[in-house]
Amino acid sequence: MQAVSQTHPPVLLRGCRPTGEDGESAPSPGLAAAARRHAPALLAIALGAGALWLIAGVGFLNYDTLYALVWGAQLTRGQTPEYGLPIAPTPHPLLEAIGVALAPLGAGAETALALALAFLALAGSGWVLYRLGSEWFGRGAGVVAALVWLTRVPVLSYGVRGYADVPYTLLVLCALLCETRRRRAGAPVLVALALAGLLRPEAWALSGLYWLYLAWSARRGYPARSPRELAWLALLALAAPLAWAASDLLITGDATWSLTNTRHTATTLHRARGIGEVPEYVPRRIGEVLQAVALAGAAIGGVLGAIAGLAALAVFALLSSAGLPIDTRYAFLTAAILCVFCGAAAFGWTALPRGDGRRKAWMAIGGVVVVALLASAPSQLRSAHRQLAELSRQQRIQGDLLALVKSGAIQLRCGPVGVPNHAPIPLLALYLSARPGLIVSAEAKPIADGVYVDPASREVEDEYTLDPKDPHTQVSIPPGFTESATNRSWLIFQRCR
Repeated sequence: MQAVSQTHPPVLLRGCRPTGEDGESAPSPGLAAAARRHAPALLAIALGAGALWLIAGVGFLNYDTLYALVWGAQLTRGQTPEYGLPIAPTPHPLLEAIGVALAPLGAGAETALALALAFLALAGSGWVLYRLGSEWFGRGAGVVAALVWLTRVPVLSYGVRGYADVPYTLLVLCALLCETRRRRAGAPVLVALALAGLLRPEAWALSGLYWLYLAWSARRGYPARSPRELAWLALLALAAPLAWAASDLLITGDATWSLTNTRHTATTLHRARGIGEVPEYVPRRIGEVLQAVALAGAAIGGVLGAIAGLAALAVFALLSSAGLPIDTRYAFLTAAILCVFCGAAAFGWTALPRGDGRRKAWMAIGGVVVVALLASAPSQLRSAHRQLAELSRQQRIQGDLLALVKSGAIQLRCGPVGVPNHAPIPLLALYLSARPGLIVSAEAKPIADGVYVDPASREVEDEYTLDPKDPHTQVSIPPGFTESATNRSWLIFQRCR
């Protein structure tokens, strides 16, 4: 089987122009021409984001991203971000930088813009997968890759909640597309991986492997890079880990804070981690994203060009061996690349010349894959509907909580705000413009005065948590507090001395 590039699609990264016949990049078309060349991609991504928002009917920021915005807002107020709170997430420097940039707009505009970026990242990942599939196996393969990716329930679930893993996947896919369109592109690829490395540390290993490839390929018939250029590229490859370590060192005094704290939190929450768990959990997580039919299609198509997917899988296993948790969303990059191979199984035959003897056999296999994908679509849609309905209930509960903040029923005049678990902490800290340490989970310690927020029903108690499978302790309304406000989701109690 042979994959033939048929198109030269627009890309998201500057400097990734197609190569000419001599192997060098084509001449720069100028700013106006470049803008025209990128306009279709940007328009498609914007329209795709809007369509996804309308179809999903739900969108709100998750616990980790809210904490990043809170920490960014703390920096703008001259405060040290409070990383050391119980069950606080891993800091992500790029998300905190976004928090710093958006903080002056106020909590409402900040969350709205961050959510818009999340939907743009979700649509963008689908667009880049389409382009990768088109480059590797033809347009039909690209369409299938994008559709399979954007209809996976975990991808939608995490995407509409603004998790960092979707923009991370987008950035790595952009790097891969850039390298696909211009071999040994160098700096543009490493810039994309550096940005990805400020969201997830797996990109650090990918940057290092890519730099080694650049240095090695100079001896394999490609024009040699000067020692100065290789040193500059090495600095780009090291930029993300150095920036992350510097951030941790400045804020906590420990350059390895993110690594050690993530391992500690994973232990506290009893998450699967460690190299011994990789053979059991990693395939399960990838299967959880793709589901059986798409995974089978990926296996058929994945005979071709699986190096990028294998590299992502190897880095996933490497991070797990360092004691980091094995979560479904951490498999997104590998799953995304497998979506391209699923597209290849379905329509990769279109990239073969018409007289190629393998074309008919591939067409027959592709037909089976397409029929299987169509047959599985109703089940996939039902699963997506259930998941989005659950998220819609969580968004309603969160909206009811914010309504009490806006009405003044939840405030800090009498003391800290107590909450039944850790889930509401970053949301309330952001909208109250407060240190997250002033929002106290009753699971950590009771409060003696202030405001206490209690679920108004069992539904709220069960659904507005970080993870129902996480360990929980029984909590109750602190003694001496009296009811001061209520709505359909929350009861507010207060005690002022």
